[in-house]
Amino acid sequence: MPPGPPESPFAVPPGVDPDALARALHDAHDSFLSTGAVDGPVRSVVSESWRRSLLGGIDPERALAAITLDSSRLEEIRRDHPLAAGMPVVRRLLVESAADAGLLVAVSDAAGQLLWVEGAAQLRRMAEEMNFVPGADWSEASAGTNAPGTALALDRAVSLLGPEHLARQVTPWSCSAAPVHDPDTGAVLGVIDLTGGAEVASATSLGLVRATAAAVEAELRLERVRGAAASRTSHSPGVKRPRIDVLGVRGALLHHATTTTRLSARHSEIALLVAAADRGLTTAELAVALSDDELPEVTIRAELSRLRQVLGGLRLESRPYRFAGAVDTDAQRVRDDLAAGRLRQAVARYRGPILPDSQAPAVAAARDDLHQLVRSHLLVCDDPDALLPFADTGHGRDDFEVWERIARVLPDTSPRFAQVADHLERLDAELG
Repeated sequence: MPPGPPESPFAVPPGVDPDALARALHDAHDSFLSTGAVDGPVRSVVSESWRRSLLGGIDPERALAAITLDSSRLEEIRRDHPLAAGMPVVRRLLVESAADAGLLVAVSDAAGQLLWVEGAAQLRRMAEEMNFVPGADWSEASAGTNAPGTALALDRAVSLLGPEHLARQVTPWSCSAAPVHDPDTGAVLGVIDLTGGAEVASATSLGLVRATAAAVEAELRLERVRGAAASRTSHSPGVKRPRIDVLGVRGALLHHATTTTRLSARHSEIALLVAAADRGLTTAELAVALSDDELPEVTIRAELSRLRQVLGGLRLESRPYRFAGAVDTDAQRVRDDLAAGRLRQAVARYRGPILPDSQAPAVAAARDDLHQLVRSHLLVCDDPDALLPFADTGHGRDDFEVWERIARVLPDTSPRFAQVADHLERLDAELG
């Protein structure tokens, strides 16, 4: 029997003959299907996935990944999906070399649906026979043990050598896949997969896929920074539009021209309230908005004087207090996305409640209003790719109604289905 540690992070350890290992795994695969016993060089990550797949109703002899997205729905999801911004990186780092090497690169969403399959044309035609095509569901519950589905089920990178797949028709193929996470919330956005012959089940290939996933996450982070910079100049040529970020942060970030300034807690509250008031706010109005005790107006004026000193070129006018020009906020952008029907974009932008530590009455009201607005859109949507990134965050993890909605709309073929059911059961027990 070929050597190799069963818990190797990649399917073919260095120094092991992949052909000999594949033969031993083929025998172990046959034995498992006939007796249910696992022996030979089968890693636990594989045997556990085999068992999950069988318990989920997969028939190893007949399983064929379901086509869940028609062409129009596929294009819609591609257009709006966060990973679309990372596809140039995937093509530059992985697809170009994969095509030359006769390999395929696939990118899925968080539910296991393949959104892009690119690479060698001849291999793409061969892969069509097993429905390894855009629009197909390659979650474990739909296609059995496979790198994209198992990587999603475990939220970790994984490689599989031929017979480590459960479905017979997939055993001629090998693959390596790694999940991609939202750089702000950590939610799983999808998976990047490399598919081909035994060479893609190696440490080198798995490392390349991991590196590509990390590069995509870095690109998404840069894209958001670039988007923030573009928004400051989007309204007229040469004019910088300031923005105040208040979502999920204790101190607001003021972006103005080429500078970014972190404001104190009190200045964050004032800047947000003034930016949101079209007609400005009087000292008396600010006093009521900032405290139930109605702060003395002299205290408000002193804070406004200190705030002016840190605003740089951003001018704060008085009587009433207002910014000299329009100032964006990330909170308003979430509202704009929701109003325009861009739910996934709104969820991605909603990094947390407005100034979560603030006790100012007007800020608390704005915080509750926006949070409930996001939730109200989610609770009537049928899009798991919008619901799951929200639920995976600190502000969504204990939201029973959101998880309940996910359980209703998430296909039982999703790699997240069992985890969602378990989490919902735990929340139900905790809430009594």
